[in-house]
Amino acid sequence: MGQPLKRVLSLPGPESTGDLARQLVNALPAKPRGWVILLQGELGSGKSTLARAMLRSLGHEGSVPSPTYTLVEPYEFPEFSVYHIDLYRIADPEELEFLGWSDLSEGLRLIEWPERIPGLNELGDIVVRLSYDGSGRAAELAGLSDRGALLVAGLPA
Repeated sequence: MGQPLKRVLSLPGPESTGDLARQLVNALPAKPRGWVILLQGELGSGKSTLARAMLRSLGHEGSVPSPTYTLVEPYEFPEFSVYHIDLYRIADPEELEFLGWSDLSEGLRLIEWPERIPGLNELGDIVVRLSYDGSGRAAELAGLSDRGALLVAGLPA
């Protein structure tokens, strides 16, 4: 794939992060097995907020704890699984196997702090880079795979 398609969206408030989550979920296949969405940004920029909103948009009704200490929080849906993964505390790529990394490949993976693992972008379909923008946030989305680029291109303006 050549230069990834990028889109920048303004997220003036928490409700707009929820809107972005719904747009992403609606654009994903009904059974998003094997998809990888990378969530990047400074502490507090909204990575966990976006992941939580995506899980809610997928129909999860229970609590959505941060995976900061557990590293992986699994969510089971009738036809697929979602894994909310936080790599902030990972120091070495070999640690991924202790997380059961290879067992997670069939689910939708929402990965915070992917930059902690060199080469993880090659596995990604979409990267969402969240940043501060005044009192709100901005989200830069890029398709990393062909299917990710199609999804990003098809999102509403």
